[in-house]
Amino acid sequence: MPPPPPRPPPTPWRASGPSPAVRDDVAVDAVAAAAWNSLAPTQPLLSQAFLQALHRSGCASAATGWRARYLTAWDGPRLAGALPLYEKAHSYGEYVFDWAWADAYRRYGIPYYPKLVAAIPFTPASGPRLLGDTGGMREQLLDAALRRLRAPPAGQARCSSLHLLFITPDEADLCARAGMIIRHGVQFHWTNPGCRDFADYLATFNHDRRKKIKQERRRLAAAGVEFERRTGSAIRPADWAFFHRCYENTYHAHHSTPYLSLAFFQLLGATMPEALLLVVGRREGIPVCAALDVHGGGTLWGRYWGATEAIPGLHFEACYYQAIEFCIERGIGRFEGGAQGLHKLARGLLAVPTYSAHAIADPDFARAIGEFCVRERSDVAHTLDELEAAAPFRRTDDDATADTAAAIVASARDAAG
Repeated sequence: MPPPPPRPPPTPWRASGPSPAVRDDVAVDAVAAAAWNSLAPTQPLLSQAFLQALHRSGCASAATGWRARYLTAWDGPRLAGALPLYEKAHSYGEYVFDWAWADAYRRYGIPYYPKLVAAIPFTPASGPRLLGDTGGMREQLLDAALRRLRAPPAGQARCSSLHLLFITPDEADLCARAGMIIRHGVQFHWTNPGCRDFADYLATFNHDRRKKIKQERRRLAAAGVEFERRTGSAIRPADWAFFHRCYENTYHAHHSTPYLSLAFFQLLGATMPEALLLVVGRREGIPVCAALDVHGGGTLWGRYWGATEAIPGLHFEACYYQAIEFCIERGIGRFEGGAQGLHKLARGLLAVPTYSAHAIADPDFARAIGEFCVRERSDVAHTLDELEAAAPFRRTDDDATADTAAAIVASARDAAG
């Protein structure tokens, strides 16, 4: 992978200092929806409706280890910024794994929990976390969060650390200037190269991979499985009930407990239907699988899926091919396939870096974790190079198809910053 273009030199960190403009006692549902949503208008996963659904359903609550400690910034009566911040009693539902850090604290007899986490609960989607209408406001929010770590308000617990997860590259720069540790990870994203349809996109793959994808789709068709994509109000109550059954099956198959309830998904359907895509697979008219995606601002986020029976190729079709086809039809520029999954590479989703930032209160642990993250960033860079070399697209034909394949790789790299 060629090195990314150099970033401009970072400006010095300008700590805003204590300011009465930042408050930590305002809940997301106490703010007018229009005011909240104006802070991140292209981010449905940060919308008031999505966050309220998590809280009102009880999925993200003090009882489940997600105590909301949102920071809001005000310019007089106007909401000018916000940070979705949680006091966490565990590390579940974050997807930036720090279990080894917690275990090291335990072995030294030091509590790692509670900790402060700025994230969208149960949602490993990259995007802004410091929601401000100016760069100075974002700095003020970050400074307030760091002060909260050093000196918690009366009645609030002292935390071991502050973590901003799946942040943007610009936010990573800001956090680095504030002295935070930057950690890199890997996800798999698809970038729309402007194909006319799925067949046009499939033509960009090398022969072996193109053949295998066609075989997967033919086998599903031969098994009598057909797919339907439903959006908005076309998603019916019965669809939600079936989808949640599938979602629970996925967790149970992995001997785990699902994070999200039927009530959460029903709230999404009631409050933000325009941002939802539900893919349902049926065999002989009987539903056998479902996948739910969220879209807005030129991005589709693949989030949840499940099936009632094991059928070869079902997961790839419901979660990836149907999503990519939807993006091509709607002109959506990017599809984020969620956490982990090397199998996504063979389906045309390319490896891109993700970013998180960490402030560790204990200086000895901060030093050790910082050194670990330096080594980890080097490993991630090598992994990205290897995964780009393994991209399944055509490389040798000097024609428009090969140019399109090259554009896919270049667009994924550019989109990652």
